[in-house]
Amino acid sequence: QVHLVESGGGLVQPGGSLRLSCVVSGTVFRFNAMGWYRRAPEKERELVAGISIDMSTKYADSVKGRFTISRENAENTVYLQMNSLKPEDTAIYYCGRLRWGVSPSGPLDNWGQGTQVTVSS
Repeated sequence: QVHLVESGGGLVQPGGSLRLSCVVSGTVFRFNAMGWYRRAPEKERELVAGISIDMSTKYADSVKGRFTISRENAENTVYLQMNSLKPEDTAIYYCGRLRWGVSPSGPLDNWGQGTQVTVSS
């Protein structure tokens, strides 16, 4: 069973930065595409960033140029560097395995507990 543990969230002022981490176990990490999702209050969960096994990346238009997804296979970890944060980025952020393609889809497993990001002055 795949286990996902997200961390790194917190309260940050508009324009600030955070780095989220997700440690993955129960699968051969390097063989999996990974993504970061978020769920804002009263909104549907959305995929904001994805990374393939060969380090290709895709981003939602709302975060393009501000967020960077990366992975460290030796640590079974996927990261999300978030810069120039806006109040509308406030959400619970989750990681998950993806099915890679023109439009990556997922997740392939149950959700982890997520990590709360709040952007407010």
